[in-house]
Amino acid sequence: MNCLNKQKNINDCNCSYEPCARKGVCCECLRYHRASSELPACYFASDAEKTYDRSINHFLKVNKNK
Repeated sequence: MNCLNKQKNINDCNCSYEPCARKGVCCECLRYHRASSELPACYFASDAEKTYDRSINHFLKVNKNK
């Protein structure tokens, strides 16, 4: 998919999963994770993102006291 903002998005993306084909194409990333009842990496702090647990429960757990 062509995305006019892909390079800018990549610069801001904290996803550490390198073989991801959706990196920088936020609409595709959101669609993919939403279909799995997950959130994309950008919702997580770097330490939480590196677990690759994108579940909503994980998001709630790591953000419980914020």
